[in-house]
Formats: sequence, C-alpha cells, structure tokens
Amino acid sequence: MSVVQKFPRAEEPAVQVLPAHPAAGPEALPVSPGKLESIPVAADSVPASEPYPLDRALHAMLARFTGGISPLALSLAWLDWSSHLAAAPQRQMEISRNALRDVGRLAEAAAHAASPGQKPWSVIAPQQRDRRFSGSQWETPPFNLLAQAFLLGERWWRDAATGVRGVSHANEAIVEFSMRQLLDMLAPSNFAATNPKVLEKAFQSGGENFIFGWQNWCSDLMRLLSNSKLADDGQFVVGKTVAVSPGKVVYRNELIELIQYYPTTAQVRPEPILIVPAWIMKYYILDLSPQNSLVKYLTGQGFTVFAISWRNPDARDRDLAFDDYRRLGVMAALDMIGLIMPGRKTHALGYCLGGTLLSIAAAAMERDGDNRFGSVTFLAAQTDFTEAGELTLFINESQVAFLEDMMWQRGYLDTTQMAGAFQLLRSNELIWSRLSHDYLMGESAPPSDLMAWNADATRLPYRMHSEYLRKLFLDNDLAGGRYLVGGRSISLSDIHVPMFVVGTLADHVAPWRSVYKIHYQVDADVTFLLTSGGHNAGVVAPPEEPGHSYQVLTKAADAPYVGADEWLKLAPRVEGSWWLEWTKWLAARSGAPCDPPQIGLGGAPGLPDAPGDYVHT
Repeated sequence: MSVVQKFPRAEEPAVQVLPAHPAAGPEALPVSPGKLESIPVAADSVPASEPYPLDRALHAMLARFTGGISPLALSLAWLDWSSHLAAAPQRQMEISRNALRDVGRLAEAAAHAASPGQKPWSVIAPQQRDRRFSGSQWETPPFNLLAQAFLLGERWWRDAATGVRGVSHANEAIVEFSMRQLLDMLAPSNFAATNPKVLEKAFQSGGENFIFGWQNWCSDLMRLLSNSKLADDGQFVVGKTVAVSPGKVVYRNELIELIQYYPTTAQVRPEPILIVPAWIMKYYILDLSPQNSLVKYLTGQGFTVFAISWRNPDARDRDLAFDDYRRLGVMAALDMIGLIMPGRKTHALGYCLGGTLLSIAAAAMERDGDNRFGSVTFLAAQTDFTEAGELTLFINESQVAFLEDMMWQRGYLDTTQMAGAFQLLRSNELIWSRLSHDYLMGESAPPSDLMAWNADATRLPYRMHSEYLRKLFLDNDLAGGRYLVGGRSISLSDIHVPMFVVGTLADHVAPWRSVYKIHYQVDADVTFLLTSGGHNAGVVAPPEEPGHSYQVLTKAADAPYVGADEWLKLAPRVEGSWWLEWTKWLAARSGAPCDPPQIGLGGAPGLPDAPGDYVHT
C-alpha cells in the first residue's frame, strides 16, 4: 500500500508567516472596514489551569489502551440494555425461541448437505454488500454451513440487542455496534482453517501465501512501532504526481495558505470559486491525480479557482478555536480574493467539515449584510447532527469528556484516533477484509491516489475539536439557532443565495438523509444531488470514470418541503458524473466569459507555487 511522500523544497526557507495581506502594507490596501475582520489573531485562549488535572491525566492514560473509546460510556450502555432485558421475560422467551428455530433450521440443512438437490444458502444468505463469503468456494460444505451458522448468530445477536423496551436509542445503538465489532472479528473468513479461499491458495502456492502474509504483517508492525507511515514506492508524491494542478500561493497566515490556480482556457468566468476543504485531512482530495482532479476539471471548464490549504496543527496550537478557522480561513481567503478580483461575487464550495464551517460563515455574513457570496455548494456536509450516522456512537457526554482529557494532555487529537473511528464504521471493508487479503492470502492491494491521500492524515487542535464535538454534535447549536459568531447567534435561515448540496448514497460519515436536512433550514433555492458512492469516492467522480450515477432535484425557496424518502422517488436518475451537473449549474450563475484575472497581487516574496508548504506539514 502506498502513501504520500513529502516532497521537500530544498531551495526554499522554512515556512514564513506573513501578515494578513502579504502584497502590501495596511496603509496601501483599499479595504472596506465592514468587510475585513481583524486578522490573524487567535480567539481568546482557554484558561491555562484547568480543573482536575490528575483525573484528566488518568483518563488520558486509559485512552492509550482503549483507542480513545470511553470504557464507562460502553459499560453504561451495556448496563442499560442488560438491565432492561433482565426485566423483560417475554422478550427473553422470544429471543430464546428465535435461537431454537435457527438451530433447528441449520440442523436440517446440515442433514441434507450432501443431497443432490440441496442449494447453498438455503437457511440464510449474505447481504448484498457483504463480500466476506463471496465466491463459489463458500458454496460447498462444510464451509457453507459454517458461514450460515455465523450469519444466523450475527442476525440473532442483532435482534437480541435491539427492540428491548426502555433502552435508550443511543445505548441500544452502542450495544448493537460493539457486538457487531466483536462478531466481525470472529467471522470464519478471518481464519485460515475456516476460509476455503485461503486453503485453496495455500494448496496452489505450496504455502507461499503465508510467507508473503507474514512479510506484510511484519512490515505493518514495524511501521506501527516506529509511528511512521507505510513505505512509499514513489508513485504518489505531493507536488509531483498528486496535487499537481499549476497554481500559486497568493496569501498565507498562521492557519492557511490560499492557492490561486492558473487558468487553462483563453477566457474564464468572471466570478471565482473558493474551495473550503475539511481540515481533518489534507486539501488535495479535490486535486488528486490529473485524471480525477476536480480543480483541473474546473479550470478546464473556464473557472477561476482558489483553494484553502490548512496547516497541520501541533501541540502549540492547542488553543485554536473553531471560530479561528472561520476568521483565519474562510473570511481571510474572501478578503484576499476581493483584493485580487474586486467587486466580484464568489462561489464557495465546502467539503465535509469545511462545508459545515462554510454554512456558519455564510449565515454570519448574511446576518451582517455581507453579500460577497454568489452561491454556496456543500459536499457531504452536515448542518444538523441529530441523525449523523454511527459517528454519533462516539459522541455522548462521557465519550466527549474522555476525548477532551486525551486531547488535553497532548494538545491535539492524534491521527490514529480519527482514522480508527472511521475504520470501525466500516470494519468489514477496512480492517478484516484487509487482514484476510494481506495476511492470509498474502496479497497486497494495488496502490491508489485516494488510498495515499487517506494515509496522509492530520491532527485536530484540542480546543477546536472540543468545541466542534460539544457545540455541533452534542448540543446541535447550529441547527437550533444557538450557535454564536461574534457574540451573537446565527441562523441558517438567513442564507438566501442559491445552494447546491451533494449527498453520497453510501456515506458513513455524513449520511445523505442528514445532509438533506438543509432543505428546511435555509430560505433559499436548493438543488440537492444524491450521487452513488461513499463519502470520498462519491465526491471524486471524474466524467471519464464509468459507474457513476446520481439523482437531482431543485426546490425553490417558496416551494413546499419534500421528505427525503419522497424525494428519492421523485428525483430522476442520471448516469454519469455529478461534476457535469454542478458545472452546468455553476456556469449559469457565474457570468459571461472574460479575460483571466491577475495571479495574486504581485510583490509578495517567499510565497511558493502550488501546492504550497502547509500541505507538507
């Protein structure tokens, strides 16, 4: 597996932090006081001394052994479920009857396993997305019976963990999720003796697959012990093979570098695009290899594109607040774009957490009479967190306090905790399938640019992530109109500019039905598009790549609300990439083509070419 190599710029000095507008001194800039916020001072820091340091140190130590998961939150959920089940004898009898029924059906199938007319999966079949038991090898006894016994047990536990009266929905979900993780680990596909594909490969190769698997395991173990990334074969190198769209860093502060990409057409649309990526990962997911780079596609369609590249924080940035990302990120970028292209509207795109931040910035701007946005686009971005999928299993008071204590000691959330949480959400695909493929089959997954980007993880500052978890996930302040910007509350209903909102069908981070809630939060024309794929692969959908499809429908600001399930029936299905639909929508709102703008303001020494320096941190 390949990961991103940090390509050094030997000729350049260390990262230089410039004032808010590097091209000129403050006295030379024609900036409107109503448009420019004080940049770039950080938000007020939290108190230096925090309560109960010994308790927090203990929790931080425990977190190293639990992967950042609070054992108390897990224990309370199981106590809630087991206590209510103990007081429900009729439910216990029902669960017992289901177990006896399944055992009887499996015994009957085993008795007729050698019969000529006996078909595989006669008792229970894997779900369509379950690839653990795919292939003809799993259709022969005894492996087919073993797989069916496991699937029956998995279904029985799922039924036992749910539907117990009195158990809170959150605790029920935690019990079901944790039991699913345990069962996924015990699946017969994870063991050489019970996996017919592994046995077949061992007979064919003379056991060579186990030698290769041992080498893969040792390589991963050494990487884990040395706390380094996987060895790179040089195929995916930032600035060389990925993140290669030509451009220039035109602005830098202590949190962002703003990249302006060079035009690739003779004329461009007069109104620029600002890309606000999530800072959970590096920005260049939207500028991967040239064949699947959204940035390259946009410049090829005649758009002027700016993109924010976030600096990877460390312990020194522990007191960076969530609002610092708005002020030093979105607002600082808008100010600079206004200097390069004065008097032009900006079409902003926010991806994932960057979309949530963009919605906050847009609502605050509308509240304050700042009308610099021509439209906003959200990619897999949530603004209401009441149904935020299985990520909410990690978000309750006990879990958040545990995470805060872990971050308090380090000053940031380490990359392993974030990556581990995402892997648990899809453990079959991201953990156990790899165990079988890499260690038992002795094979290695072919490298990809998306895989390389995914391994190029970032850290999250202590204060910012705490505020994000509490204000947005736990308290849902943004959806409730309680979120404060500049000491005053904001409301998404203040946003009136046209919106293009993209959800992905198989999203495990921002479920599309959660993203869809933007319809009843804003007072604007909303074009909602649901594309195939997941949180990342659904967004990176170049037109030349086959297999993409989407549904799209526009709701006018004064049109009646349509529920998500009803929308799914009404929206027409289109084969192809959603990029085509979005650029057509954007072109209709961006003005007639004209000559390209200047690149930056000129006269700013020390600013590198794209992809900049911050992407290498």
